[in-house]
Amino acid sequence: MYNKDDRLTVSITDTGIDGEGIGKIDGYTLFIKDAVLGDTVEAKIMKAKKNYAYARLEKVIAPSPFRVTPKCEFARSCGGCQIQALDYNAQLKFKADKVRNNLLRIGHFSEEELEAKMEPIVGMDDPYHYRGKAQFPFGTDKNGNVITGFYAGRTHNIIANTDCALGVEDNREILGIILDHMKKHNIPAYNETIGKGLIRHALIRKGFATGELMVCLVINLGKNDATKTSTLQRRSNTYGGAYEYIPEQGELIASLAKIPGMTSISVSINNEKTNVIMGTEIHTLWGQPVIHDTIHMCDTKDGFRVSDEGISYAISPLSFYQVNPKQTERLYSLALDYAGLTGKESVWDLYCGIGTISLFLAKKAKQVYGVEIIPQAIDDARENARNNGIDNASFFVGKAEEVLPEFYEKESGRTGSSVLSSSMLTPDVIVVDPPRKGCDEACLSTMLQMNPDRIVYVSCDSATLARDLRILVDGGYKLKNIRPVDMFPHSVHVETAVLLIKEV
Repeated sequence: MYNKDDRLTVSITDTGIDGEGIGKIDGYTLFIKDAVLGDTVEAKIMKAKKNYAYARLEKVIAPSPFRVTPKCEFARSCGGCQIQALDYNAQLKFKADKVRNNLLRIGHFSEEELEAKMEPIVGMDDPYHYRGKAQFPFGTDKNGNVITGFYAGRTHNIIANTDCALGVEDNREILGIILDHMKKHNIPAYNETIGKGLIRHALIRKGFATGELMVCLVINLGKNDATKTSTLQRRSNTYGGAYEYIPEQGELIASLAKIPGMTSISVSINNEKTNVIMGTEIHTLWGQPVIHDTIHMCDTKDGFRVSDEGISYAISPLSFYQVNPKQTERLYSLALDYAGLTGKESVWDLYCGIGTISLFLAKKAKQVYGVEIIPQAIDDARENARNNGIDNASFFVGKAEEVLPEFYEKESGRTGSSVLSSSMLTPDVIVVDPPRKGCDEACLSTMLQMNPDRIVYVSCDSATLARDLRILVDGGYKLKNIRPVDMFPHSVHVETAVLLIKEV
């Protein structure tokens, strides 16, 4: 057995689920963050167990043919990019293998079945600057300077960086203006240890199709701060809205408003000592309360050629909206293709968010019913339906695992149900796009009772996907198509679209 601080030379022969390199010495396994498959490295053991250890990469002795120089100098220390040092084609293979291995190990599907059902992973032509949303924490460095950037992996230590290689290029200018304003007017960044300071985070969103930009500053107006809600000064000038939440607010907004595409500037008040970034109280300071973007449909049989047909979405600071619009078009087009709609079908869309998939489906279905736990998201979904002239989509607030079973239990026992209730009770297609924890057992059970012809499962976690697919297959469905989509290049995360059809 090896001990903490031992230094070892090891060849990396495998990759773990979090992107770490895996090597073995005399049967003893080392998990080494930032090591790449094919590397020979020197590593220092940080935590030793009986049969394995976690180690830190000290030096690359012989680089892997798959190793590349990261575009971002902070890739290794930042918590956002776990595998930027890995060649992009190798990243895609790693992610496809991750999905396959989870389906084998957790779902207990056979190699032969997966070989027949899995389609090639959908990658990006340019896997940089794809994030249409980013949240930047503000803090103070050891010299007392105000900084912003990203948290180092598994910490709340801020790495000063205004030019993330994955974010839109507008971020650098926006953050530079905010930092300059804070320095000029001695505006303190939030200190989460003591709960004091004004500027906590900056949320920046961009509509890729429209070019519209949103900036929302998350601020702390705590009782112990010099600036309090009760003492906010009223403003009547052009910039800054009714109240001054930030010192010399009008000057800051005038600078931000000059940036091409700037559409919405707001503040979110969060006075809690919490890791939750956004507060629920939003005040628009300038421009509109929302920005807009359009997700276009793609021809999945023609290299994901983008069509003119699409859905426009209004996006507020609190809206859930996929951060990678280009890959979202491809993922949702896959889901639509898998649904096999002809215009006659009734469809349930569970975990529907602001209706991103629902409205895609509504273009091709007879009727769509969406369920989402967040009331504001449902409000946004209904508004998005109205704005797109879609009148065949209905939305319900609640947990999918509660709404669906309650509805089924109530309606299945009734006689003389309406045509609407009947179509809801016996849908042709169910689409699910759950959070990482996957679908609740009650939700899966109700889906099986509803017995749709097709189930389309969109997953952001292939481990819970594998677990849920096994339940659905054991309940009378069979796998038809499985296709991973690289929604988050340079991270270890991967989305997957799956089609299940009813056994006959």
